[in-house]
Amino acid sequence: MAEHDLSADMSHDMRHDRAATAAVVIGGRRLTIEDVVAVAREGAAVRLSDDAAWRARIARGAEFLRRHLDAGATVYGVNTGYGDACVVDVPMALVEALPLQLTRYHGCGMGEYLDDASALAVIAARLNSLAYGLSGVRPVLLERLADLINHRVLPRIPAEGSVGASGDLTPLSYVAAALAGEREVQFRGASCSARDAWQTLGHAPLTLAPKEGLALMNGTAVMTGLACLAFARATQLARLSARLTALATVALDGRAAHFDPLIFEAKPHAGQGEAAAWIRADLAGRPDTPGHRLQDRYSIRCAPHVIGVLGDALTWMRRDIENELNSANDNPLIDPDGERVLHGGNFYGGHIAFAMDGLKNAVANLADLMDRQLALLVDDKFNNGLPRNLTGASAARAPINHGFKAVQISSSAWTAEALKHTMPASVFSRSTEAHNQDKVSMGTIAARDCLRVLQLTEQVAAAHAIATVQAAQLRLRGNAATVIPAPLRAFMTDVATVSPFVDEDRALEHELRAMTAKIAAGDFIGVEGGKREGDAA
Repeated sequence: MAEHDLSADMSHDMRHDRAATAAVVIGGRRLTIEDVVAVAREGAAVRLSDDAAWRARIARGAEFLRRHLDAGATVYGVNTGYGDACVVDVPMALVEALPLQLTRYHGCGMGEYLDDASALAVIAARLNSLAYGLSGVRPVLLERLADLINHRVLPRIPAEGSVGASGDLTPLSYVAAALAGEREVQFRGASCSARDAWQTLGHAPLTLAPKEGLALMNGTAVMTGLACLAFARATQLARLSARLTALATVALDGRAAHFDPLIFEAKPHAGQGEAAAWIRADLAGRPDTPGHRLQDRYSIRCAPHVIGVLGDALTWMRRDIENELNSANDNPLIDPDGERVLHGGNFYGGHIAFAMDGLKNAVANLADLMDRQLALLVDDKFNNGLPRNLTGASAARAPINHGFKAVQISSSAWTAEALKHTMPASVFSRSTEAHNQDKVSMGTIAARDCLRVLQLTEQVAAAHAIATVQAAQLRLRGNAATVIPAPLRAFMTDVATVSPFVDEDRALEHELRAMTAKIAAGDFIGVEGGKREGDAA
């Protein structure tokens, strides 16, 4: 069956908002984290580059590999067994069957399935790596990977089972199997067999050519795709925690002078200077009087110093994540220009592992910071005149109302769990596969841990947001002259649409869940990221 034109109309397969998002071009250019997020979370399609030289290079790699095999050469994973079985020769009569065998025996993933956004990020990362033209795959394979994204044929990828070298073999086998028409996929809102999805789209399942099963699976796409999503969520949390610090300063009747620019010029870490600038902007116009204390407690006064660690770390994390995203990270590499086969170890995910171990540490510190601020707000011994537990009840009803007491307990529980997950995964290398894979990265476990820490920290931020808005409203009720700058008032209005003022005790679970979802989606804090190629100026 003839392959379809990727630029053809796919509107009935796309989400309604996809047309409004510029397609991400794959091939001949570096992708950014924002490109992956656009595909995974914003509904963007992908489009393979029209550049003739790039397309010719992709085809040339597959053609060289075929000629190399026909000349009797031995190529790992193409006419040999895999891993420790590299010493086993595969007869030419079985070479065509070998790729599908690889996908099948790796079909042993466990744990929860990756959600749609994560699956899309994984496919985008794998597609971009193969598009570097050093993997010996045919153009049709890239087209079919693009189909998975553009038609939302999403493999059901179990999260557990990768040690991060030799790449994300087991989880990526579910991508390879989907292309071959095997296993289950999510398609048009339901689970179905991959074969049925391809039939609906008018395609036969792809027959994987020699090396294509290995090229799909022997790489770092799962950890890298998850790292892109984690980076975006962490960036949002940094800005949100600064805004919550500003609002907590108002609610506690604290001092704006703690964020004076000279303080941060004297200790010139860029990240903490930026965090202080965010807080200053949110407090602009608020008079600075000594208030109740000459110096506010550390969780307020030192907030930029905590947030700034994450801000500075994100700069080198972006470098490493985007380098991994824009790399040929399978083995062996097929050089279409020099016509060489290079056996190496680019599937090792050490950079992503280290970045994700670091990111979960910095993010968990935000959870701890916000939880400590919340503890000050609910405690009438430290909140400078606010009601105990931030209850909004009338004096007559106050004895039986407990406001945010339980919310703070839950916040502390989420924080403790986030902190527990900061144990680095990258140091837990295990020797596997008959001591062939005897030093591995654990990058995918680190990325999954990081996403869990992000989820817990977003829950803490949700609790903090609801409680701090309540506290600011109570401060206003006690003193109508309280100055709340415009950005904070707008934020309070947004939060109140999800969780109105708590006068009488009520169950807040659904409001906390809704708030957490908004925070995870970046609905409250708009953070400008790098523009994608083709975006409007």
